[in-house]
Amino acid sequence: MSSPRYPEEFKIEAVKQITERGSPAAEVASRLGVSTHSLHQSWKCFDPTRTKSAKSADQQSEIRRLEAELKRVTE
Repeated sequence: MSSPRYPEEFKIEAVKQITERGSPAAEVASRLGVSTHSLHQSWKCFDPTRTKSAKSADQQSEIRRLEAELKRVTE
């Protein structure tokens, strides 16, 4: 059984509870009925305070991973 998908607005509001109100992530996750892992993934994507360089580093890491996979598959 797959896990439920939450709308983007739900995720943004959950992240705001952490970043703007200072609520602990575990408490927010429990209150909203989501896993802490899901909440941290949303936080990673929707945190307005996260720098562009961090996002860029994540993108570069993903590009390297995909290039390595492509190389392996084409060999």
